[in-house]
Amino acid sequence: MAGFYSHWGVIVANGLESAVFASERAIYTQIYKFFGFFGDAAGIAADALKRIVKGDVSVRDTLNQMALIGVNSVPIVLVTTAFSGAVLSLYTAQLFVQYGVSNLVGGGVSMSVARELAPVLTAIVVAARAGSAIAAEIGTMKVTEQIDALRSLGTSPIQYLVAPRLLALVIMLPVLTMIGIVVGTYGGYLVSVSKGVTGSSFIESTRIWLTVRDVVMGLIKTIFFGFFIAIVGSQQGLSVKGGAAGVGKNTMNAVVISMILIYVSNYFLADLMFS
Repeated sequence: MAGFYSHWGVIVANGLESAVFASERAIYTQIYKFFGFFGDAAGIAADALKRIVKGDVSVRDTLNQMALIGVNSVPIVLVTTAFSGAVLSLYTAQLFVQYGVSNLVGGGVSMSVARELAPVLTAIVVAARAGSAIAAEIGTMKVTEQIDALRSLGTSPIQYLVAPRLLALVIMLPVLTMIGIVVGTYGGYLVSVSKGVTGSSFIESTRIWLTVRDVVMGLIKTIFFGFFIAIVGSQQGLSVKGGAAGVGKNTMNAVVISMILIYVSNYFLADLMFS
């Protein structure tokens, strides 16, 4: 009987040892993927920036990407920022009117929109729309061996695919954000007026509180956001494996990683710019 329990004890011990080993291996695999991702992204970013600085980028491809990424994103940016500004103003106006400081609503709403709402929401919308499209398009080219065909013809995929998209995003995201600031503030204005705030006090408060620096710093943040969206989408597209299923997986990863980088970097940029 003692031998029976001893036998099962050895089996259990071996099973626990295997489970621990598998767990450690999974952790090491995730760490490897984590640093591998940043290594790939850094290499792609360095190569793309080098080509942009040298002017080794197709103007035609860049303009096409600016239209696809920027112009086609305008409607969804308008809707998102307008209603976000309206909701912010809804709560702010009710509270400020209750405490008799309704003359501060315009400044608070416009400053919040310029510093945070418009830059972050525009970046999130573009990441979901354009970032996923970049990963899916490049990923499809990867699994259908079009990337290998480019290399065989002596054309760099970074030059042909990544650099134009990076340049287009860095240029167009601040433009979209500027539109978002105007529309978001106007949405806040309409709601504030409907909640008892006079239009003149809203405009005067905005004029006093909102500075050029607030707008410029908000736009500068979007340059970093556009950089992250383009590099992450390109990296995920170029690293696709496993056919159509791999394209779908990496497209989802591109959106998730881009959003995480936007939110994390936004905190540090805000602390650096406005603290």
